Amino acid sequence: MDKKKKRLVMRTVILAVLVIGIAYTIYAAATQDKTKTLQVGDDAPDFVLTDLEGNKHKLSDYKGQGVFLNFWGTWCPPCEKEMPYMNSQYEVYKDQGIEMLAVNIAQSEFEVQTFVDRYGLGFPVVIDTTKSVRNAYSVRQLPATILVSPEGKVTEITTGELTEQRIGEMLESIKPN
Repeated sequence: MDKKKKRLVMRTVILAVLVIGIAYTIYAAATQDKTKTLQVGDDAPDFVLTDLEGNKHKLSDYKGQGVFLNFWGTWCPPCEKEMPYMNSQYEVYKDQGIEMLAVNIAQSEFEVQTFVDRYGLGFPVVIDTTKSVRNAYSVRQLPATILVSPEGKVTEITTGELTEQRIGEMLESIKPN
């Protein structure tokens, strides 16, 4: 009889855990749709992230400049492929009122620095350690690029790998007058 009671208690606990898990999943799915998704025309959410040299980058400090925000990871082949293109176009546009920020999603400083060194990247690379910026910008898949006008408005949201020509067109579109 003692074995049967233990088995009954164990089964009841497992059933309770499953019911709680299912209830939480349903709740999370129901409330997720209520969070606002960033759209073209919205004000770009402000943030402060630190680059690999220890410099702070606050989006609102770039008001008056176009900002090219690229969300990426070292493990992402399309991200890796577009980085040299970004670097090349950054060299062309950096003195024309354009800022480029590569926002890494929560990887270690060592991983990111190794990647930056391998490709000789000249633009600021910051790490979103808490994923709060990724969430504020509704980034679900990498790479993702968000263009911010000199007035601080989101002008384009693009997911997927970019060509060098496309990056140039994007930078041209946010260049201050």
